[in-house]
Amino acid sequence: MPGTVTLTTDFGTRDPYVGALKGVLLTTTPGLQLVDLTHDIPAQDILAGAYVLRNAAFEFPPKTVHLAVIDPAVGSTRRPLVVDAGGYRWVGPDNGLFSFALACPAARAFQITHPELRREPLSNTFHGRDLFAPTAARLAAGFPLEQVGPVVTDALCLATTQVVVAESRIDGAVIHVDHFGNAISCISQEDIAALGEAAELRVTAGDVSVEGIARTYADVESGSPAALIGSGGLLEFCVRDGSAAACLGLQRGDTLCVERSR
Repeated sequence: MPGTVTLTTDFGTRDPYVGALKGVLLTTTPGLQLVDLTHDIPAQDILAGAYVLRNAAFEFPPKTVHLAVIDPAVGSTRRPLVVDAGGYRWVGPDNGLFSFALACPAARAFQITHPELRREPLSNTFHGRDLFAPTAARLAAGFPLEQVGPVVTDALCLATTQVVVAESRIDGAVIHVDHFGNAISCISQEDIAALGEAAELRVTAGDVSVEGIARTYADVESGSPAALIGSGGLLEFCVRDGSAAACLGLQRGDTLCVERSR
């Protein structure tokens, strides 16, 4: 029985591109369940796509295939990939889009080369339709992973998704500013646990430091800054009843530092 394929793109919904992807998916493997994660990734914003995948893709049933196309280098020498990680399959370009999937234990990557996983002629500018969609559809129907193509051992991971760990300090970048102005970093709850108790830590963002990591937004007074672990398991800097982006000037790429204060 055909499985589920999710779609994540920067295509928007005004143009025919999303419809073309879905048409190829359903033509290749009729009966697929298709789910849109989002098509509103900012144009060519690979990090934004990686963040969405990290926070939404793992909520799906195991064996779901995640088709993601944010591909500014389409038609170049960048490799087309299938990643097997976390019980899921991920299909798209080797440009850092799957940074968080590749960080899963025992993650594997394969370059898509099998001739049955493409349409001919292959467009130079729309691999989403002609290569990634057929691949995702066939994987969802049971195409053997080991036949996709050669193993890739150096798949690209974005530097901004990596934390820098010292004995008593962790540095990480803000990778997303959400609708509420919360500045969400790449530092995970597991990273922080290695430093010590939450109450004994100091978190610094720009010129602002807070003592301890709050449990909820309501733990601090209105208008006050705080650091807490958000629903995605990542450290974020917020302002109660306000916006960390607007009030503190925090933006993507800024550094958050966690260190022991005692």
